Amino acid sequence: MRALQALGALIALCLPLVGSASVTALPKYIKQPGVSGNLSSVGSDTLSGMTTLWLEEFQTLYPNVNAQIQASGSSTAPPALTEGTAQFGPMSRAMRIREVDAFERQFGYKPTALRVAIDAIGIFVHTDNPIQGLNFQQLDAIFSSTLRCGGSHYISKWDQLGISSPWSERAIQMFGRNSVSGTYGYFKNNALCGGDFKRNVNEQPGSASVVQSVASSINTIGYSGVGYQVSGARLVPIAESGEQYVFPTQQNVQSGQYPLSRFLYIYVNKAPNRELSPIEEAYIRYIYSREGQRIVAKDGYVPLSSDFAEKELAKVGLTLEP
Repeated sequence: MRALQALGALIALCLPLVGSASVTALPKYIKQPGVSGNLSSVGSDTLSGMTTLWLEEFQTLYPNVNAQIQASGSSTAPPALTEGTAQFGPMSRAMRIREVDAFERQFGYKPTALRVAIDAIGIFVHTDNPIQGLNFQQLDAIFSSTLRCGGSHYISKWDQLGISSPWSERAIQMFGRNSVSGTYGYFKNNALCGGDFKRNVNEQPGSASVVQSVASSINTIGYSGVGYQVSGARLVPIAESGEQYVFPTQQNVQSGQYPLSRFLYIYVNKAPNRELSPIEEAYIRYIYSREGQRIVAKDGYVPLSSDFAEKELAKVGLTLEP
């Protein structure tokens, strides 16, 4: 819980710098001369839609760029960067110490983490389910085998949550991400207070498949990025405790009120004494441009302001273009 509070404090500190209204304050992207070659991205499934849109637009600007995307989960990004099989490693969580250490042993310096958007993890149920909201204690009792959030009993049926017929005797069918996913780790560490998942949570390889699975049956529940909404499933407001439920609107995420918010990252291999290659610089500049952050908003995430973008660009020796 302390880790969640620390993250919330960090987001609250940075959130005055973010918001869709501020996207227009970002500079328009200026096409760079002589950009060509290969661009590879390996990592998070959560960022796959956003990364695909970025690279499609980037290739429109630079037809001589050959871009490849592999989106199998955040845990695939660190080894790809360490082994040199990718230039960019999208991750829905920060790198773990052992992942940073492996990279540093290989190169003699740490990878650079660029925060590119803010995401919220949503709780989805079937659209006909009347549940009004859930808190962390209840989520822990539903999904975990350890009851780390203070609950005294496990929840396996909807009637334990006060839901009447036809849900009253229905067993809860759970869906979530697989263990290579940053979403899996974030939900485990925060909503489950660091506990372990039950063995009968149905692990899915992608965020979209979690929500689609929830929509397919009336007795389901699942967690996924809020940007992956489909017909047949609906988001449930949540609370850390009690019944002061908060819905994951952009305003609530920006204000820090929604309790399952996180930064989304792209990791890069930037040596302290080396400039970025032309293709790396052009792509990073595009991400933090007005056009790049509009794609963030289009894909259902919270974009960054010009002030925040400038702070991130400085990490790789760049400044915002006027």
